[in-house]
Amino acid sequence: MFSNESHGGTRSRSLAVTAVVVVAALAGGWFVYDAHRGTDAGSADGRGPGAAPAAGRTTPAAVAHGDASATPGTASATPRRELTGRTVVLDPGHNLGNATHTAEIGKLVDIGTNRKACDTTGTATNAGYPEATYTLDVAHRAKALLEARGAKVVLTYDGDRPYGPCVDERARTGNAAHADAALSIHADGAPADKFGFHVIAPKSLHKGAADTRAVAAPSLRLATTLRSHFHTVTGEPLANYLGGKGLTVRDDLGGLNLTTVPKVFIECGNMRNAHDAAEMTDPAWRQKAAEGIADGLTAFLEGKR
Repeated sequence: MFSNESHGGTRSRSLAVTAVVVVAALAGGWFVYDAHRGTDAGSADGRGPGAAPAAGRTTPAAVAHGDASATPGTASATPRRELTGRTVVLDPGHNLGNATHTAEIGKLVDIGTNRKACDTTGTATNAGYPEATYTLDVAHRAKALLEARGAKVVLTYDGDRPYGPCVDERARTGNAAHADAALSIHADGAPADKFGFHVIAPKSLHKGAADTRAVAAPSLRLATTLRSHFHTVTGEPLANYLGGKGLTVRDDLGGLNLTTVPKVFIECGNMRNAHDAAEMTDPAWRQKAAEGIADGLTAFLEGKR
């Protein structure tokens, strides 16, 4: 997400991924996983524009039975209800309508530490696939998975308004819902040679309208738990920038500064990188992204890692 509310060889398969395959088989859908990736010698890190995926990078490339985009969520032989009584707020980053409402989204709002624009248009792949389309799709998929586990899921918006909401309103939605966890879903717009995902947690601060002192520690735990599960399920590597740890702590994002509930951002990949873009435009991979998000949130809410 290149905006004011954002950033800036084979692996062993885990038991979690094996379980996904078994469940898919029981449900009548089989997934085939690509265990090897090539390397593009034409760029320094093998991941330049148009490059083949980097060596050693293994991503579960799900070849779903039928159209994965048609039915968000996955079937399960044994229904899971471990999140009954829990509330999760999902915040799909940006809005397709923002591009035609630049005056409205350019208005400044109070984010505690300073004033920033209401929102931005977000980024897009080089082929024009918008971040706002990606984030809403993944939010719908994650919502279906979490609801199947018993959670009450609230979206900050659902494609039902011409622009926005502003970043301060997005935070207030989570607060008003008394969410047990909140997550803003984004995609980055970094230089094309950068790849991978990262999670952003709020810094502990008390300034103006911002007071994250009570939620900074649980938000950091949410961030590390989500990072682990998203990586395991999708195979997406930690971002090779921002320190290379796939985790940053910031005090300049209104969506985090104004939260009173545990909340983080996830930048699911870099839309300007050819490989990451190919993943995010693939419905099967978006389903895996939603599964990684749902598993991370579930583990956090159950007090697991």
